[in-house]
Amino acid sequence: MNGNNIHKVKSFLNMIGVFALVFMVMVPMVSAEDSSDDSSKNTKEFLAPNYAFSTNYYNSYGAPDLYASLLGNTEFERGETAQVRISLVNKGVLHGFKYDKSVGTDKGKHALSLKELEYETMRTTAIGLKAELISTTPYIDVDPAASIRVMEKLVPGKLPEKPLVYVIKISDNVPAGAYYLQLPVSYEYQSNIRMTTNEVYRLGVVDLDHTTNYKSANKTLIIPIYIKEATKFKVTDVSGHLTTGSMSVINVTYKNIGEVPARDAVVRIVVMEPLAVEQSVLRLGAIEPGESKTVSFEASVDQNSLTKNYGVDSEIKYIDKDGNTAFSENLKVSVPLEPAPDKTGIGTLAFGGVIVLGIYMIIKLILNIEKYK
Repeated sequence: MNGNNIHKVKSFLNMIGVFALVFMVMVPMVSAEDSSDDSSKNTKEFLAPNYAFSTNYYNSYGAPDLYASLLGNTEFERGETAQVRISLVNKGVLHGFKYDKSVGTDKGKHALSLKELEYETMRTTAIGLKAELISTTPYIDVDPAASIRVMEKLVPGKLPEKPLVYVIKISDNVPAGAYYLQLPVSYEYQSNIRMTTNEVYRLGVVDLDHTTNYKSANKTLIIPIYIKEATKFKVTDVSGHLTTGSMSVINVTYKNIGEVPARDAVVRIVVMEPLAVEQSVLRLGAIEPGESKTVSFEASVDQNSLTKNYGVDSEIKYIDKDGNTAFSENLKVSVPLEPAPDKTGIGTLAFGGVIVLGIYMIIKLILNIEKYK
């Protein structure tokens, strides 16, 4: 093969190489534009041209530094379903720059290097943030349908327009005190800026003066919340039973399982037919945390009532630590109904004996009369 033919083959191979490179770059471009949303287009390029088509003049140092704070009241109550509003803030600091390539006296390169410095200042901006709120205790549940929130970007020193909003459900039985929710946040930030050369047109790309490389990062933030101390009652014991057709005494013991004492407490008993009570409001007095008080009430039930356990509602009204009137939740009391005892007694048996004896004497008398006929 002569030199002319070899030159033609090399030119052909170079052309194939350029077309292959353009194809490899353009296909991800189209794919990225079809699958990504507007926010990702505004913050990241589709695919950075390789180093052969760009120059790095400076290296910058710094990264985003994320913190979270809970907006509004940080105290919650037992049994509450509440919104948690969290504000993210970026305290990232740009520590400085170090030149990587000298520009000499070339004015064009000097202008490009200054432009790169401008882009490098955005190194501490977090982009594509995803934050998921996680509960570390079985007493607090995070709504799974809204546990993940996203944010386009977070610029240092600038608060986001809207906070992250989550919904939590607090158990009725949660002890008072501090609880710590976790907020893992994943994001990206630019790690290097390179200014493109005039050769970038060979890739079919126009109006692209720089390329950006990104790093992924993760940080878990802690969100403290507090469950208020409060008075809470529980039925711990029920004794006695109902008897059809008669009045019965039922004893109910209430215990303050909360952290705050109750003053001037009274309990109101609520029943429905076929039950009836003589006195529906009973006094408990002061009940300290951990203390129990027992009340007794008289109840009756119809003669033809079904034998089963009957539910009695009760509610405690008391004065709370702030001097306000407060009410407990509904406290259920289960009371069994037993059938009336057999009323056959000694008197009945004696009367029956007299009747039997009388019948016996009559029969004996008749037999004697028949004997002497």
